[in-house]
Amino acid sequence: MAETKEKPKERRKTRTISSSRSTTNSQSKKQTPYLTATSTTQQLFWFAGVATCIKLLLIPAYRSTDFEVHRHWLALTSSLPLPLWYFDATSPWTLDYPPFFAYFELLLSSFARLLDPTIVDLRRGLDYSADSVVYFQRLSVIVADLGLLYGAYRFARKLDGARRTMLLVLIVWSPALLIVDHIHFQYNGFLIGILLVSLSFLEEGRDLIGGFFFAVLLCFKHLFAVAAPVYFVYLLRHYCRGGIGTGFWRFLKMGAVVGAVFGMAFGPFIYHRQMHQVLSRMFPFGRGLCHAYWAPNFWVFYIIADKGLAFVLTRLGFHIKASAASFTGGLVGDSSPFSVLPQVTPLVTFLLVILAISPCLVKAWRDPQPKNITRWVAYAYTCGFLFGWHVHEKASIHFVIPLGIVALHSLEDARHYFLLSTGTV
Repeated sequence: MAETKEKPKERRKTRTISSSRSTTNSQSKKQTPYLTATSTTQQLFWFAGVATCIKLLLIPAYRSTDFEVHRHWLALTSSLPLPLWYFDATSPWTLDYPPFFAYFELLLSSFARLLDPTIVDLRRGLDYSADSVVYFQRLSVIVADLGLLYGAYRFARKLDGARRTMLLVLIVWSPALLIVDHIHFQYNGFLIGILLVSLSFLEEGRDLIGGFFFAVLLCFKHLFAVAAPVYFVYLLRHYCRGGIGTGFWRFLKMGAVVGAVFGMAFGPFIYHRQMHQVLSRMFPFGRGLCHAYWAPNFWVFYIIADKGLAFVLTRLGFHIKASAASFTGGLVGDSSPFSVLPQVTPLVTFLLVILAISPCLVKAWRDPQPKNITRWVAYAYTCGFLFGWHVHEKASIHFVIPLGIVALHSLEDARHYFLLSTGTV
């Protein structure tokens, strides 16, 4: 009987212990977001520190033509009034990025002038290659990469330890960004950071601010517009829902936000009636179907097939007119005609890109899930890389970095990422 009386007491003790454990667990769960944010920040600082050391060591790397391109844009924006920016022809490297990037160059020029006034001199600065130019531009890219770090942080803070570490490796230590930005020289890092910020807000269901950041990105670099159809369909179905009245009101809000961003960027040029000139500089279709450094896309095989057919038919006695110009070029010139195969125009490439993206658009229309938006955007940029007009090799970064985030979802996604990232870097 004594033993049977003691059992209820033991049960009470067990309940007390279990309740205290549940209280402790609930308290630890409440502390988890803060602890995760703190550990993510510390880990991000460590990854960024290592990456910065490597970037500093790469300062003496070879000097690409893009050093002179961006040096000239520093001089152009600081020496000429705004209405002349997209008319200037002092250098072959004319301004062909949207206005926000021109404003960014203007901001940088104020610091470059303090270091070496010749950098921002429109005439005397032509082909200026002093060490001051190299050091300033290399360091400016490193500082601008803070935008990339913030974009990586917004995704990393939601992940556990192992997946967070892998994400930071794939983004902060990306070999593609290291090669293109810190060896060749470009400002892709902070632009990718803006894209990641936009995608992170969309995944959280904060569509309005996600759309805002994508509009900002387009006003920095218009080549990111390949994903605009995906954004439009997704936001139309996910954000502009809730009935006709609510949906229309949200559509107007999104339109007002995007319109305000584009108004800030292009407003001064609209005021001076220069939009035709701005757009002609931003879309120089005369540069040819392929870029000087061939991107390994569909059109390379199309050109090879045309050359092969021309060679075979010539050997067989057919008169084939050989094209004199090149299919590639970094400057505006004549697009080379094909000898045998049908001609390819910018409209053809545009339609092919839209056709390739269409399965993704159908999925976004039918089931606009926030968890899939990064995957769909990466797919759109892949289609643009494969079928676009005058695609740069660095455009692979547009889908490789977002795919690094998708790769953490499953082993199959990781395989796709490995295939595409190793094939394009």
